[in-house]
Amino acid sequence: MSTYDVNRHYSTAHSANRLGYFLVGAISMFAAWNDARQTRNSLASLSDRELDDIGLTRADIDEVARRG
Repeated sequence: MSTYDVNRHYSTAHSANRLGYFLVGAISMFAAWNDARQTRNSLASLSDRELDDIGLTRADIDEVARRG
């Protein structure tokens, strides 16, 4: 006599969820990268005097951009 596995679901819903999570993660990573890029560019466009006014140096720009 054979058995039938009723607990196993072969649907595309699980695959679609995984794809959705992947896309949301990829979009989130892109948004974080773009925010850091914009911050880095904005800070880099300031003069040394302006950076000093806000308590930063050119060496601090990358770390500040990474922190977001």
